[in-house]
Amino acid sequence: MKNTKQVLALAMAVAMAAGLLAGCGSSASTGSDSADNSTDSSASGAAFKIGGTGPLTGANAIYGNACKNGAQIAVDEINAEGGDIQFELNYQDDESDAEKAVNAYNTLKDWGMQLSLGSVTSKPCEATAAETYSDRIFALTPSASSTATTEGKDNMFQMCFIDPAQGTLAADKIAEKQLGTKIAIIWKNDDVYSTGIHDKFVEEAKTKGLEVVSDMTFTDSSANDFSVQLNDAKSKDAELVFLPIYYQPASLILKQAHDMGFQTTFFGVDGMDGILTLEGFDTSLAEGLMLMTPFNADSTDEKTASFVKKYQEQFGETPNQFAADAYDCVYAYKAALENAGAAPDMSAEDLCDKMVEQFTSMTFDGLTGTGATWSAEGAVTKDPTVVVIKDGKYVNV
Repeated sequence: MKNTKQVLALAMAVAMAAGLLAGCGSSASTGSDSADNSTDSSASGAAFKIGGTGPLTGANAIYGNACKNGAQIAVDEINAEGGDIQFELNYQDDESDAEKAVNAYNTLKDWGMQLSLGSVTSKPCEATAAETYSDRIFALTPSASSTATTEGKDNMFQMCFIDPAQGTLAADKIAEKQLGTKIAIIWKNDDVYSTGIHDKFVEEAKTKGLEVVSDMTFTDSSANDFSVQLNDAKSKDAELVFLPIYYQPASLILKQAHDMGFQTTFFGVDGMDGILTLEGFDTSLAEGLMLMTPFNADSTDEKTASFVKKYQEQFGETPNQFAADAYDCVYAYKAALENAGAAPDMSAEDLCDKMVEQFTSMTFDGLTGTGATWSAEGAVTKDPTVVVIKDGKYVNV
């Protein structure tokens, strides 16, 4: 009897120890850095894990946080519906650096990411796209537009326009709307985004009767003084200055052009979106600035107005196109998962196969365009809108 009691006591002790160890294991798995940046508002806990990397700090943080915030609103809306598709979102900071993006990606992979939002900016996304391709995790980036991001990767897709498409569309729009025939270009030749748009623009401009009278570059090390580029454009009587660059250097160009009395039309692409919310920037300098964007926060349609209202209430600012693209990414995933009959207990590899099949065959209506379709190479087809800034707002041209 004594031996029996000892055996029972030992068995109970083992069971208790096992329970404690299991509890420790569970705690450790959710106590990593990745959990700090994840949100799960699903009621059942059975959620698809979506992860992305972007610059949440640093010079390009406006883009990364916009994508994170836009995606979060979509996740919250979908989870609140209580349907079969629920999401858990995790965004990691990559500071717009390729090496840090890979580290962030590995954090997401350890967390259990099943579907990826890629990376926000092009160079980091090129790096993480190589990882998602190797690991067979499907990726849909809201904003990385370099063709190198998707090249040779059947599971890397884009919600935004690819760089060459923006170059072609910009030349077409400038010619169509007769904005000028003598064109100056100021572009960043150490950036794949700027280079891709520039090269295609120059090619298309020739077919549209546009003359590139000034074609000047800059790099990170020379991004503070644009007097040489602006004086060259001015001396060549440029009727329009095309800026295939992001809004930070563009803000300096507008300021310096104003200071030197150079009055002309400035025309940007989607990287210009966000200039009106740049801290310390005099928005009156952007008056008359034209740009291409798939999203206009000042639009009065019900879907856009609802998104803008929620974004402003939660984050205290007006969303840019990056936020809208990320919002659309989450809803596109929802549509594809529903169409595929996918379940959250499926492996990332199995989901990848289903997402490739769905995205190459479906049509998607979102904030950033209706009737969007994707090629087998992952490029999206949808029409951009040309807007002009008037009184601090976007007005369709």
